[in-house]
Amino acid sequence: MQIIKYPSKETWNEILKRPTQSLADIEQKVIPILEDVKLRGDEALKFYAQKFDNVELTELSVSAKEIEEALTLVSEELKQAIEVAYSNIFKFHQQQQTKVEVIETTEGVHCWRKSVGIEKVGLYIPGGTAPLFSTVLMLAIPAKIADCKEIILCTPPNAAGKIHPAILYTANLCGIQKIYKVGGAQAIAAMAYGTETIPQVYKIFGPGNQYVTAAKQLVNKDGIAIDMPAGPSEVLVIGDDESRPDFIAADLLSQAEHGADSQVIFVTTEEAYLNLVHFAIDQQLRDLPRKELAEKALANSKLILVKDIDEAIELSNFYAPEHLILQIRNAEEVAEKVINAGSVFIGHYTPESAGDYASGTNHTLPTNGFARAYSGVSVDSFVKKITFQKITKEGLQNLGKTIEIMAENEELNAHKNAVSIRLKG
Repeated sequence: MQIIKYPSKETWNEILKRPTQSLADIEQKVIPILEDVKLRGDEALKFYAQKFDNVELTELSVSAKEIEEALTLVSEELKQAIEVAYSNIFKFHQQQQTKVEVIETTEGVHCWRKSVGIEKVGLYIPGGTAPLFSTVLMLAIPAKIADCKEIILCTPPNAAGKIHPAILYTANLCGIQKIYKVGGAQAIAAMAYGTETIPQVYKIFGPGNQYVTAAKQLVNKDGIAIDMPAGPSEVLVIGDDESRPDFIAADLLSQAEHGADSQVIFVTTEEAYLNLVHFAIDQQLRDLPRKELAEKALANSKLILVKDIDEAIELSNFYAPEHLILQIRNAEEVAEKVINAGSVFIGHYTPESAGDYASGTNHTLPTNGFARAYSGVSVDSFVKKITFQKITKEGLQNLGKTIEIMAENEELNAHKNAVSIRLKG
């Protein structure tokens, strides 16, 4: 990791660059895949399964038999852990439902808004370097709470043409039955345009690598809604003289092991911690099974020394991290100054992995600086808000003159007449 001391604000943009490829370069590789799936459907999906996943598929759908078999392959210990996570995530997301409240804006004029579940949604579950069954919980639970009528799930198969049993177990626990063995940009294309086997959806959810993210952004241009541009994972940790270097190192490595294109940042007010954390990372890295991936991510990562906590928060808000961890004194108070972050973890005993799995919050979050404008996935992501209004005859008499004056001054006389004719009637 690169050590940077007291960087000037003019250099922040350069030193905090994400290790992503040019979007234009990635799109040139993704566009032909999208077009091929749109043209050839299932045939193209099977071709890309052979090309990218080294598997020859005869069926894209996961059968009921495969789901039943998966239920027997997951240990009781893991089942119990998934069920605890399910309960916490459901509890947190259930409270996000909103009640319909009718507002009388003028006497006789009633307005309200109602949340309606998006009818058809597609969930993308990464499964390349790690089977992210936790993402099934994060997407399927709010989709169910939102009452989406049709929920499909795509995830890449292994070389034997199988989906990881934990993914199937979790999908079954969440009531998801339409599961397809498709990964990468081709899965996004299948859900966006539909094939002989995979139904078209109205909105696509789920994290993925840079190719999946680019595919989501491209189909969005074709009118398919997406949750957000959620690409390679990242974390920024802020520490002071109360921090535990071993805790910080563990949090940084927990994101670095996601993949070579992940990025981790440590920002501190204490110069001694630059070496202490670096040493702790080296110590913990030795025993990680995904050591090689983590090392590649660490090559693009930074240890940054700043003058005080206020500057640390300013730098963090500039970076807009997917995950922000505050291992500092008065962490809860400092957290109030956060304006750009996907999810914030407060205090020494709140590791980011708690949010990844079981605390209850959602782990599908904006990356690559998109936390400046995007929120993480929630029940709101799976609904559309429809406004309603009802005006009585007396209500229109109370409000009508206002509407007539405004319409007339916009030179939209038909708008005015729609009110005038009723006031005369």
